[in-house]
Amino acid sequence: MDRRQSILLAAEKSFAMFGYKATTVDQIAKIANVGKGTIYTFFSNKEELFYEIVNGLVKEMRHIAAEAFQEERPFYEKLHMALTGVLELRRTHQLAVKLSQELREYNTSPVKEALKTLEMTILTFVSNELEKAVEKGEVKPVRTDVASFLMMKMYLALIFDWEENHDPLNENEMAEVLETFVMNGIGK
Repeated sequence: MDRRQSILLAAEKSFAMFGYKATTVDQIAKIANVGKGTIYTFFSNKEELFYEIVNGLVKEMRHIAAEAFQEERPFYEKLHMALTGVLELRRTHQLAVKLSQELREYNTSPVKEALKTLEMTILTFVSNELEKAVEKGEVKPVRTDVASFLMMKMYLALIFDWEENHDPLNENEMAEVLETFVMNGIGK
């Protein structure tokens, strides 16, 4: 593994453990077992390193969503697979969890921007897929930006908020909710 990759892994570990605010370049250097100056040969500051890691998470989310749309299934099933996969990653990925916690506690500006980037990635992907489905006649014409926002928020609520006071929904129940409340509204 090259030094740059080693630094990225160490930084991701540090941000996931301590959050953005509490992570220092010194910590990253110690975890990566490199000198602080070595980090600055690759990255100009902590923020640049942070955004590089967030961009990696964005790519991972896009990959999960794109994989769901490769299969030959009805649109709502592909959409369900994409949303649950991406939101499950967000729910379980140590960095995403820590960033959500830090946003609630400190409202750190770079963290707020990072989480906004993650959300916009999901929204843009879903909106684009909805536009394709409208063009193919799989769903009724709909304002895709609003529909994708509502779908994502519904999934977030069912995955995160619902579980606070209820038994979690399984994969089939989530798909049924999507079909009932979303696809019956925009479906053909």
